[in-house]
Amino acid sequence: MQFLRLVLLGLVIAGLVSCASVSNNGPGSEGYSVGESVIPGTVIKPPDETSPPVRLLLAQARQASQDGQLSSAESYLERALRIEPRNAVLWNYIAKTYLYQARYSQAAGMASKSNSLAPADKVLQADNWRIIAQARAQSGDSAGARLAERRAAEYSSP
Repeated sequence: MQFLRLVLLGLVIAGLVSCASVSNNGPGSEGYSVGESVIPGTVIKPPDETSPPVRLLLAQARQASQDGQLSSAESYLERALRIEPRNAVLWNYIAKTYLYQARYSQAAGMASKSNSLAPADKVLQADNWRIIAQARAQSGDSAGARLAERRAAEYSSP
């Protein structure tokens, strides 16, 4: 009986220790901030017509992402998207958040949605294609990643 109690206590402690060390933010979440581009030296800014409530949610998402709380950042971005579902920049931001959470399929899908909403924005298109390229590469689709990189280069060239 004493042995059984010790075994159960050990299992409970092991479970608590493993829960304390689990993060749902995925690899690479350190140093990510909502609004940063995957293109070095480029910032993707929301359009001027972005509403004040969405700007507040973006500020909260940015702070959460800088604190390494990507799940919270994701929640703020989802709320912003419910307010402005046709804001292509918001789709780009959530695509990057998914990318940093290692949710590659969702990242590529959100980046594609962003592209469909802003076909004339070359900087945003290039950033989205780079997100798609990284998502495909991380998923093991090297041919798809190369294709997406070529598409990104098309939008990046003058």
